Amino acid sequence: MNIIKNIRNSAIKVLQTEAEALQNLIPKIDGDFEACVEEILHSKGRVVITGVGKSAIVATKIVATLNSTGTPALFMHAADAIHGDLGMIQKEDFVLCISKSGNTPEVKVLVPMLKRMGSRLVALVSNTDSYLAEHADFVLNATIAAEACPLNLAPTTSTTAHMAMGDALAVCLLEARGFSSDDFARYHPGGALGKQLYLTVDDLMVKDAVPVVHESAALTEVILEISGKRLGATAVVDSSRKLMGIVTDGDLRRMLENHQDLSKLTAKDIMTINPKTIVRNEYAVRALNRMREYNITQLVVAEEGEVFGFIHIHDLMKEGIV
Repeated sequence: MNIIKNIRNSAIKVLQTEAEALQNLIPKIDGDFEACVEEILHSKGRVVITGVGKSAIVATKIVATLNSTGTPALFMHAADAIHGDLGMIQKEDFVLCISKSGNTPEVKVLVPMLKRMGSRLVALVSNTDSYLAEHADFVLNATIAAEACPLNLAPTTSTTAHMAMGDALAVCLLEARGFSSDDFARYHPGGALGKQLYLTVDDLMVKDAVPVVHESAALTEVILEISGKRLGATAVVDSSRKLMGIVTDGDLRRMLENHQDLSKLTAKDIMTINPKTIVRNEYAVRALNRMREYNITQLVVAEEGEVFGFIHIHDLMKEGIV
């Protein structure tokens, strides 16, 4: 029991330390940060992010975030840079160098080479008195009080702070560019997230064999239409083919409970009027939200009363949107 208690206390202390460090970053968002965002925003080049060790791992994450939010970026390992990879840097590129100390040997070799190339240099550091900070055009201050590691050695709080500062940079650039959910969808076409952002109702709805009956259709015709088209419902239209209502499996069950004589019943007698509908160009995820809101399993796809099809929750499940 004491072991478990110690584990929990240690974990809580780590989270508290890192949370406090992130709070302490807020006053460090200064004029250099703003100027850095402005220059990257108006640059015609890319953001090249470099570092060694854990900083290199943080760099790859920030690169991925920038690329996915509209800012072209690439990763260059600092050790590889001084052995030939500097050739990937173009004249108008920005270089963001991440380093806790700002004094690592690779950084000290790399910085003069970058300056000779005329590259604009951004330092993301936890030591603003470092060699890197001194020679950078912009300094992103991620100073921390201590690592969450009890030895104050393993990069923990520092990497969290650097990651958070990278997120702040990416989001500021995203907002400044007016980056929209449509833009995001173009960069994220795969997976459930991408599908939520680009698939429309028209992409998924049942267009062939759409269940539709006339309002005067007899009960047997309604049942055959529902069972034959296998959507658990049928649209009901008038003589001009305009949507009047919907008959679902549930409507059929309620009909059996409430009517003795079924021989004279028509679709109009048992339909639900004003059914929930959705238009074809709406995002499929909005259809899902509408189904959840009304606790239903399908929507009629209709525009100005004209029925174009049905979208069923199974269609959304099949695409992994649910």
